[in-house]
Amino acid sequence: MSGRVPSPARLMTPAEVAALFRVDPKTVTRWAKAGKLTAIRTLGGHRRYDESEVRALRDQTGARPSAYL
Repeated sequence: MSGRVPSPARLMTPAEVAALFRVDPKTVTRWAKAGKLTAIRTLGGHRRYDESEVRALRDQTGARPSAYL
């Protein structure tokens, strides 16, 4: 065993995802409900999205990255 602990996934807020795709955060919520993205719920009930999944979707759709991220 190497003793290495895998680093936890970076989670993004709906606002961060929305800025990346240049859409409204409500659109990101609709994408999650439609199954385009997997939403992870925090203990407080807020949605978070795995950064690697979000970036894979961006690469798949050819969306231009935002200057905010």
